[in-house]
Amino acid sequence: GRARADLVEARITFASHRVDEALPRLLATARRLVPLDPGLARETFLDTLSAAMFAGRLASDAHVREVAAAARGTILPGTDPPRPADLLLDALTTRFLDGYSDAVAVSREAVRAFRREAGPDEVLRWSWAASTLAAEMWDHEGWTELVTRHVRTARAVGALTELPLALNSRVVVHTTAGELDAAALLVAETRRVQEAVDSGFAPYGTMTLAAWQGHPSEATQLIEAGTEEAVGRGEGIGVAVACRARAVLLNGLGRYEEALDAARRASAHPQDLIAAGWGLVELVEAGVRSGHLDVAEGALVRLARDTDAAGTDWALGVQTRCRALLSVGTAADALFREAIERLGRTQAAMETARARLLYGEWLRREGRRADARAQLRMAHALFTRFGAQAFAERAVRE
Repeated sequence: GRARADLVEARITFASHRVDEALPRLLATARRLVPLDPGLARETFLDTLSAAMFAGRLASDAHVREVAAAARGTILPGTDPPRPADLLLDALTTRFLDGYSDAVAVSREAVRAFRREAGPDEVLRWSWAASTLAAEMWDHEGWTELVTRHVRTARAVGALTELPLALNSRVVVHTTAGELDAAALLVAETRRVQEAVDSGFAPYGTMTLAAWQGHPSEATQLIEAGTEEAVGRGEGIGVAVACRARAVLLNGLGRYEEALDAARRASAHPQDLIAAGWGLVELVEAGVRSGHLDVAEGALVRLARDTDAAGTDWALGVQTRCRALLSVGTAADALFREAIERLGRTQAAMETARARLLYGEWLRREGRRADARAQLRMAHALFTRFGAQAFAERAVRE
């Protein structure tokens, strides 16, 4: 009884986004539940791991690896097939303890189970963790579906404390697809919901949207405010998202030396799922463009290790685009074309547009003016349609 009461208290603390307070309480409760109710213990470890993922680089106590190690020892309840929550816990513990490539197969299984079998309670409680895992595995379709259902379920049952988190994730999905107008509507909705229920956490969606829209002073202000808020709440993931947003903004503006610094910080902690991997993508571009080829090459090695294991068109398209930047002659040309083809098969339209921009810039430097103009015009048209002003202007500058 006492352990269950502690669990309720700890979950309320986490739901009100006091992450640093919730983490040690959740972990202690999960450990106490192991001999009493292994199934509930595993669910609580999954809550704890979600909280630890939020805390990320700012976790003062229970670090993700510590939580994952504690969770790994618990016995899987004998349900056949395993519950989506059990698969998700196994996938995340494998990712944090054994590394990326070992986690790919079980992560795919967990995402598949979550898409097929998760009920409304599971959707509300663990969609953020499940969708984060899908994006970490460069599974655009799975990520989009899980996030969309999270929003739909939270709206349907009126889970107003959960809705801002779901909406923030949906904003990021929209930005990747080049749907900045749709993202802006959800940012406004998030603000209204947060004001109504007095709930808050770092404005992930707002920062990401502002970075892609590319209005320098407004975006910088939003990203700085978001970073401050994330630090105040003990949300390390918010700091990582802010660093990545800053890197996107600065790469768009062609301020590559500053982008290099932001991308370095975004990618510094591999346990920051999604943000670290996406940070590496920005680091390659900023490194090449600012003349720090050694930094770019190091980032590509890290990125390639994970994207090779993921093996999706999104993963390999982004990797190939980065590799093209570090290649010369016919090899570079073939890699740019492959990147455009692979990314064109995904819903990640923003990434395809960036591939065309980079290819056009490269063609111009090679003196192939007519070919360059064709790619840059396409990139410019796409960025203009998306509302990605800085990247559109970069295409014009070329």
